[in-house]
Amino acid sequence: MAQPQIISQKRIRGAVTGEPSGSSSTPSSSNTQISQLPNPGTLTDELAALFECPVCFEIVLPPIMQCQVGHLVCASCRPKLSCCPTCRGNLGDIRNLAMEKVANNLMFPCKHKQTGCRMSLGLNEKAEHEEICEFRPYTCPCPGASCSWQGQLEKVMVHLKHAHQNITTLNGEDIVFLATEINLPGAVDWVMMQSCFGHHFMLILEKQEKCDGHTQFFAIVQLIGSRKQAEHFAYRLELNGNRRRLTWEAMPRSSHEGVASAIMGSDCLVFDTSIAQLFADNNNLGINVTISIVN
Repeated sequence: MAQPQIISQKRIRGAVTGEPSGSSSTPSSSNTQISQLPNPGTLTDELAALFECPVCFEIVLPPIMQCQVGHLVCASCRPKLSCCPTCRGNLGDIRNLAMEKVANNLMFPCKHKQTGCRMSLGLNEKAEHEEICEFRPYTCPCPGASCSWQGQLEKVMVHLKHAHQNITTLNGEDIVFLATEINLPGAVDWVMMQSCFGHHFMLILEKQEKCDGHTQFFAIVQLIGSRKQAEHFAYRLELNGNRRRLTWEAMPRSSHEGVASAIMGSDCLVFDTSIAQLFADNNNLGINVTISIVN
């Protein structure tokens, strides 16, 4: 990605040259409980330890499989094994119904407890919570599959500044994102950062070519933060030119959610090449971006 150009007019304009792409709310339930994790040696802690899979070290959830002498293994690891990883005995297809009943009456710690989560949950809420847990490792928010970095929220911006130095960052809640050379062939991403209200937002314009030759553009904003934080903001994207206006307003995606599912479901500003050309100027497309606080 080439070094961005910054053009000063009424507003600060950030221009990013495209490059080809690479190859919460807390669950509500009567069983959900926020509590300090039990101290080592308590009965609950010892019981929970019995449910640790010896292969992946995750909690063994129903259906709970066991070997002939009773050693447990999770259903995900079972198809990969030819014998019990604990005693080397025959695994078979034996379910431990008694342990499944016990599991349904236990509160298990979130699997992200080592990174700070203090929540304990029943089996029905555990998987859903872990998907949106604020302590879940964040992946690199840049589009494409070329960066495999993972880390905690407070380290995301540090990673971006060191590993993706060519991404321009502009300050202010009202800016213009100028994507250059929008007629570049193939799949292309334009990316920049917007800093305001004490947070960082990533602006993404993605160009995709469908198998039928049809080309579409997808524009979206994501907050470098959790879904709970994202709920406090709204963004507006606007194309202006030739006495025409195209506007999209929404809540920003959180970097935990990412933007792939939103783009796949067209839950963003979507337009085709003919629309892009209506608003483009010399093969450059300016998108007005406004971030606001939602009370």
